[in-house]
Amino acid sequence: MKLSSRIALSVTVVVPLLVLGAGALLLGLVNRDLRGQQDARLHDRAAAVLPAARALLTADRGGRPKVERNQSRRILGDALDSGVRVVAADGSVVLAGGPAPADPARLPDVPGGPVTVREHGDVWRVLTVRVDGPAAGTLWLIAPAAADGPQLAAVRRRVLLVSLLAAPVSGLVALGLARRATLSIRRLSRRAAELDPAAGAAAFAPGRSRITEVDELATTIRVLLTRYDEQAVRTVQALDTAREFSSAASHELRTPLTSMRTDLDVLAAHPDLPAGERAEVVRDLRADHARLEELLTALRTLAQGDLVEVSAFAPIDLADLVADAAAETRRRHPEVRLSVQGPAEVRVFGWESGLRILVANLLGNAVVHGHPPDRPAVVSVRLGTEGESVLLTVADQGPGIEPSARQAVFSRFHRRPDSPGSGLGLTLVAQQAALHRGTVSVGAGAGGTGSRFEVRLPLLRADAPTVELPVQLALRRDWLAGDRS
Repeated sequence: MKLSSRIALSVTVVVPLLVLGAGALLLGLVNRDLRGQQDARLHDRAAAVLPAARALLTADRGGRPKVERNQSRRILGDALDSGVRVVAADGSVVLAGGPAPADPARLPDVPGGPVTVREHGDVWRVLTVRVDGPAAGTLWLIAPAAADGPQLAAVRRRVLLVSLLAAPVSGLVALGLARRATLSIRRLSRRAAELDPAAGAAAFAPGRSRITEVDELATTIRVLLTRYDEQAVRTVQALDTAREFSSAASHELRTPLTSMRTDLDVLAAHPDLPAGERAEVVRDLRADHARLEELLTALRTLAQGDLVEVSAFAPIDLADLVADAAAETRRRHPEVRLSVQGPAEVRVFGWESGLRILVANLLGNAVVHGHPPDRPAVVSVRLGTEGESVLLTVADQGPGIEPSARQAVFSRFHRRPDSPGSGLGLTLVAQQAALHRGTVSVGAGAGGTGSRFEVRLPLLRADAPTVELPVQLALRRDWLAGDRS
């Protein structure tokens, strides 16, 4: 059932019930008002007949029939259409006339306000008045409660008539108003049904309807479409990354695998190979295996950087990461002279695994390439802040990098001829710097000797809300494919 039909049906049922309820309340109020008016008339008539009733009781006690008859006529005339009953103190009935219950015992004995007396389906309002004086007694004024019945019946008929008319009229009016009110929803539904999934959120731009609920629904649909577009982009990136990973792996692994197969063929074809030559072949196999393992690890890490989610970012103490990386470098390369300078704490908003990769690869590159021939590397690490940025510098005293080749060192699979690495270490550094909205550059070291790498990252400010994430999913990130546009 349509929403407009549901609203119309509900109104058709509810409005007559409300009218009946209001009518019942109105009948109660009218009945109370009529009863109050009747009670007021009884009080007025009681005040009018009370002197005559007192004179009647005095005449009855004094044995004056003529006066008694005159007072009786006067009382009946003043009582109008009300019943009257006058009883002396000894219980003798002095006067009884007009409408009244057949059983006098039903009349209340205690004086007070009008009370309701019922007898055989008849209803009476009875006012009891004590008559004081030389000849005491009791006066009752009796009025049929049904005297106001026609007025109540008229109100009751009108309420029922209004209820019967309210059902169809309110239903039709509600149907028209409901269709008018749901027009914006129907338009929004048609727009959503006609939407091309390939167009995405950009094609869904409904105008403002000035109806809060409809505008909120349209906004929700746009948000869902935007999230769908973002997820679709992420899915495409994931597929592209998977394809590039397999392509790069198959291309770059061909050389070490071919070399390993050649060495294995040599070992298989010459089981009596001299021990020295066999050891040399085994060393080549181990070197190719290490290169193969390093290449796969670097490709996997590069793919993780391309697909990292914003939920992985959090406040990080970069000083701790630098200290840990320096300790690990000293453990693996005890011959290296490594110095670290910087504050005890420098906080950034970033991906912890990615920042560890960045620092570790910078130190690893300095250890491998930053030393003169036949001399251990001398590496200097500095960490500090400049304005709103964190500055990390790693300097060495190696042969340095020619100015024309400095930008190329961050390219994928760029290696020096004598480099034992995969050619992806500095690519990972550049990738992580970009993911953290930072930059990385390389220049000459102090005195023009060696290389100096500088990484700048945004500093985590105390007044900056953490919802300002550094990664935007809409940004194309395809470092694995080599395209960083």
